[in-house]
Amino acid sequence: MKNRILTHEQIQHIVKRIAYQIYETNVDEKMIVVAGINGGGVNFAKKIVAMLKKITDAEIVLCKMDMDKKDPLKSGVSTSIPEETYTDKSIVLVDDVLNSGTTLIYGTHHFLKTPIKQLKTAVLVNRNHKKYPIKADFKGISLSTSLNEHIKVVFETKNDAVYLE
Repeated sequence: MKNRILTHEQIQHIVKRIAYQIYETNVDEKMIVVAGINGGGVNFAKKIVAMLKKITDAEIVLCKMDMDKKDPLKSGVSTSIPEETYTDKSIVLVDDVLNSGTTLIYGTHHFLKTPIKQLKTAVLVNRNHKKYPIKADFKGISLSTSLNEHIKVVFETKNDAVYLE
């Protein structure tokens, strides 16, 4: 059974709100790196980047972060941009759903190996089932779910949606 949690319009509103929050946090920055975790995180990051480019003159850089979400320690973490690009920069790490916090904590760990100005996190859905001490600085919605329930995020042109299954 699927229950729609967020509609396309609601997601667009969330993207705009989060983009403004990121802008306010980085108002004096010349460059902001938005790093999306492979899969839904990259898709969500692309939407945030597009909105940021409309509201700020800062250079907005999209970084794609790749890892095996089931075993990030074994696969390691890689980024689509070189380390020099994000050294001493402000970074926003983006994922679609914060469930256990595994991908965000390993993504954070990757960036903390380099001197950076600040690191913030943004998620569309925060499920509140964390096993690591990580939080979402910018979040679309917080959703208390059971462990057997699944959040499905769909990014389709003019038909984005979030479902509870």
